[in-house]
Amino acid sequence: MAAAGRLPSSWALLSPLLAGLALLGVGPVPARALHNVTAELFGAEAWGTLAAFGDLNSDKQTDLFVLRERNDLIVFLADQNAPYFKPKVKVSFKNHSALITSVVPGDYDGDSQMDVLLTYLPKNYAKSELGAVIFWGQNQTLDPNNMTILNRTFQDEPLIMDFNGDLIPDIFGITNESNQPQILLGGNLSWHPALTTTSKMRIPHSHAFIDLTEDFTADLFLTTLNATTSTFQFEIWENLFSSFNRMETSLSVLYWKTSNMMMVGQSAFADFDGDGHMDHLLPGCEDKNCQKSTIYLVRSGTKQWVPVLQDFSNKGTLWGFVPFVDEQQPTEIPIPITLHIGDYNMDGYPDALVILKNTSGSNQQAFLLENVPCNNASCEEARRMFKVYWELTDLNQIKDAMVATFFDIYEDGILDIVVLSKGYTKNDFAIHTLKNNFEADAYFVKVIVLSGLCSNDCPRKITPFGVNQPGPYIMYTTVDANGYLKNGSAGQLSQSAHLALQLPYNVLGLGRSANFLDHLYVGIPRPSGEKSIRKQEWTAIIPNSQLIVIPYPHNVPRSWSAKLYLTPSNIVLLTAIALIGVCVFILAIIGILHWQEKKADDREKRQEAHRFHFDAM
Repeated sequence: MAAAGRLPSSWALLSPLLAGLALLGVGPVPARALHNVTAELFGAEAWGTLAAFGDLNSDKQTDLFVLRERNDLIVFLADQNAPYFKPKVKVSFKNHSALITSVVPGDYDGDSQMDVLLTYLPKNYAKSELGAVIFWGQNQTLDPNNMTILNRTFQDEPLIMDFNGDLIPDIFGITNESNQPQILLGGNLSWHPALTTTSKMRIPHSHAFIDLTEDFTADLFLTTLNATTSTFQFEIWENLFSSFNRMETSLSVLYWKTSNMMMVGQSAFADFDGDGHMDHLLPGCEDKNCQKSTIYLVRSGTKQWVPVLQDFSNKGTLWGFVPFVDEQQPTEIPIPITLHIGDYNMDGYPDALVILKNTSGSNQQAFLLENVPCNNASCEEARRMFKVYWELTDLNQIKDAMVATFFDIYEDGILDIVVLSKGYTKNDFAIHTLKNNFEADAYFVKVIVLSGLCSNDCPRKITPFGVNQPGPYIMYTTVDANGYLKNGSAGQLSQSAHLALQLPYNVLGLGRSANFLDHLYVGIPRPSGEKSIRKQEWTAIIPNSQLIVIPYPHNVPRSWSAKLYLTPSNIVLLTAIALIGVCVFILAIIGILHWQEKKADDREKRQEAHRFHFDAM
């Protein structure tokens, strides 16, 4: 990636040419093939449970946090040479005889160094409460001897959020001290009551910290159970000046009942229809064995659930979600039904990865769900639907898949796929990485919002690119290749529990439009008592670029800085080849004309010379 400053005027001239070449089909043919690059990335180290992503050493490349034997954390640092991910940092929890259940990187003390929160089952495994420990970062690495074990346990894996708007991650959950949600504030690590509610938190929960009210300030979404009826329900707590109030008007608190759903999966959030607002996706099953699986959607600002995928049959074989088994062996990480969201083909509409099981057999595989226009009456309200891609060879070859997620392996803006499968050892998965060979004339913008706790005065002059900041919200507007207004939005690190495996950045597809982003907005949480929204706008963003936003100082959005890095792509190379070809063609024509003119001049000179001698006689 090459750094870019202000927008060059030459790009304004090239933009219509890029769009024209895209429309004319100048570009590689779209390919849906995946290529297995596991050996190239990991060598012989492709095993363990991938638990989180983050840039530990602040080199602008995303590192992998992997659990091994459930009591060792290995950080694979990204490298420029093969194998491209090397196990460089290790934190062992073997001495505590505990089983690690989750990994959440973040800057929990505000020193602009990445720390890591681990939740774990205590050594006797008799109680279901989870302990938690923070390993503190130092000099762009982790110190195995510098850790803080939290003095409370959790009923379920906590949600990492920014409760008080200081851009230092806080820890939200139900602890052994109270049946009301508690918050552990980052920085001073002090406990405080978070909310007062009569509802019980669902286990496993799929809480989220994301803007659902379209004000660029992250709200709190809770998955709960009604205290009296045990009915599964959702609650939206609107973030009003960093004081969370339960909403009961614009969006119903109880807008889902499990009358036709025997098993409900994890809620996921995405701008499903490309209108710039967050939509709520929910996978589930109408029976306990998931013989009939469904994915529902409720659009932003509505209360109506619309099915966006109901057909899970292929060539006479019925597939369905893998039923969640609550009573598992302590050595196994429970994996609920989950959608992992990402824009695979960069068309501006988020796709998903899921794990499906053959309902008449034991085969279990990862499948890509592509976001396509609705083609039946049941999804007309949503305008879009999911379509299962049954034939993706390298993905189909991975048997006993357990988890599948998106990851930009080569930092080129194209989302690749990582799959975890059974079979390496009893407690560890095999890791498979598949390069996305989708090379169409589509564009993207990649955005990461940092903590903004420092800018030019960071410790050791190293900007904290990898602090994994939850809560920022991003939205863009542009014009597509047909001249229509196009929007897109995403929340950064909205969920953190139960192998959410969200990336610390957002890749927003732009489709086939090579136009600049007219507007890109970034909003961050605000502290208690502040009424103004913390939001900043940037204009004329070059496509196929990475934007690193540093919101410093937090309360002065106009002073926020953004660093733009261009990512060269095949379309740029093809455009250069086309331009060079045109120039060569024009030069050839000029050369031919010049040669013909020279021949004519020589002929005229000979005629003149002949006429001169004839007259002399």
